[in-house]
Amino acid sequence: MNFPVWEVPIIGGGMLIGLVAIPHVFVAHLAIGGGLFLPLTELMAYQQKDEALLNFLRSTTRTFVLVVLVFGAVTGVGIWWTIALVHPSATSSLLHIFLFVWATEWVAFLVEIVAALVYYYGWDRLAPAVHLRVGFIYFVSAWISLFLINGILTFMLTPGRWLETRSVWDAFFNPSMMPSLFLRTMITLALAGIFILITSSRVKEEALRHRITKWAGLWLMIPAVLMPPALFIYLATLPESARHLALGGPAPVLLVLVTTSIVLSALIFGFSYWGAYRRPQHFSAPLAFLVAILAFLTTGMTEWVREAIRKPYVIYGYMFSNGLTPQQAREWQGQSLVSKAKFTLQPRWTNQDDLGKEVFRLQCSSCHTLSGYNGLLPLIYGWDKEMIQTALDRLHQLRGFMPPFVGSEEEKKALTEWLYKEAATYPGPPIDRQ
Repeated sequence: MNFPVWEVPIIGGGMLIGLVAIPHVFVAHLAIGGGLFLPLTELMAYQQKDEALLNFLRSTTRTFVLVVLVFGAVTGVGIWWTIALVHPSATSSLLHIFLFVWATEWVAFLVEIVAALVYYYGWDRLAPAVHLRVGFIYFVSAWISLFLINGILTFMLTPGRWLETRSVWDAFFNPSMMPSLFLRTMITLALAGIFILITSSRVKEEALRHRITKWAGLWLMIPAVLMPPALFIYLATLPESARHLALGGPAPVLLVLVTTSIVLSALIFGFSYWGAYRRPQHFSAPLAFLVAILAFLTTGMTEWVREAIRKPYVIYGYMFSNGLTPQQAREWQGQSLVSKAKFTLQPRWTNQDDLGKEVFRLQCSSCHTLSGYNGLLPLIYGWDKEMIQTALDRLHQLRGFMPPFVGSEEEKKALTEWLYKEAATYPGPPIDRQ
């Protein structure tokens, strides 16, 4: 209630965060796995005195640095902008809880950037041993960034003992932190393999291309074997309500996403083993791009599910998705919510409709639009006022993934009237609203 409300038309704030975050997550994981692949393969090339492989790594490094530093950095800044505008209270809480963790991550990120640039410009300028050290420094600093950010991300779903102790150590080393870290590390290796499958497809020398393709396929196969048991361990650490949501529960679409991501992962493994590893001579650029697309879709679906199963919270057990805490929801029940909000459109209120719209902005707009993505009007189309009022009275009971309504009876009535009038303008089949 202490920040302005930022409304994103049509797609909503949650969708905007996803559109920025998912590409960034994909590239950020690639940055780590690729950071291990390059120096490790370089070491192998030195041991085998394979100049052709070294030439391939030189040319690949440029593409890698452009993707992970330029695109990755820009989308990373984009995430900060979007989460701060859509969920300012939650962003502020994460900054305060993990102040020194964030500071450490920024140092690791700075080392990562410098090491990547030195590694790229160091080809043929640094001694091989020094160049390799720089490459491994890049990988270690990139993985440390993952380690730190993973602790913060998993805290948002499994805060664990922090809810009682308020200790940053309990917050960081929360129940799902280590299983998630292992899963994400495996993802980094798989994405490195996919990246190399794409870049190796342009190699003209067949024997070299086949060797690199088979080597990249191995990087995909190892995570494919290790990730399923790790996923079951990770799911066991989640709150029961989150697991219930992930397996369908009141939102069957999440089960569809989970099932689809599993199927796509199986397809990726199939292409990797039967194509890249067993038959590298038949593996082509279109297949490599197909695997990359499947991996991107899988990443998007799993990240989307991870975000969705936190509902009705943005920080599980601590803050609802609309920025209110459970304690505020209890204490302010029956009181005027708009009078407590520091940034409202109060001077513009001229009637109950304005009040109803303001209540919607404060309590609903962080997740819902009116008729766009996750729109309310399609959901309540055809409802009478009594049905809308009943739904507002029992939001948290009828929809377990929604927070309770908070506010005065006047505000609830105003929101009911406003939604009823807005639903009447929604384009749909004729209905009798009498």
